[in-house]
Amino acid sequence: MIVERKCLDCGTPLHGRADKKFCNDLCRNNFNNQLNSNSYNLVRNINNILRRNRRIIEELNPTGKIKVSREKMLQKGFDFDYFTSSYKTQAGARYFFCYEYGYLPLDNDEVLLVKSKKESGKINDDLQRN
Repeated sequence: MIVERKCLDCGTPLHGRADKKFCNDLCRNNFNNQLNSNSYNLVRNINNILRRNRRIIEELNPTGKIKVSREKMLQKGFDFDYFTSSYKTQAGARYFFCYEYGYLPLDNDEVLLVKSKKESGKINDDLQRN
């Protein structure tokens, strides 16, 4: 008994190779995009948050090092839950980075914004002194 094979995306009967799964490239692409859409959406949304955080730090920190209020960052849409890496100094201070731009939470709801000059995997000396 021969079983009729159908396109996994649109259900059209398939003709040709025995291992054929889709009737054309459009159906193949559509099927794979649907299959992966949830994981891609999650990654895309997180990347958008990280890029926005980086842009906000860059905008507020034109000189490479400045103190700003936490409230000012929040008003611009900064999300303190998302960062790409963190760095702990010998003194115990923890910097959080969105790519090359970082921040150090301070007392009185202030935040020190910095720009890292990573050279051969090390954070620059300015950060290590804080």
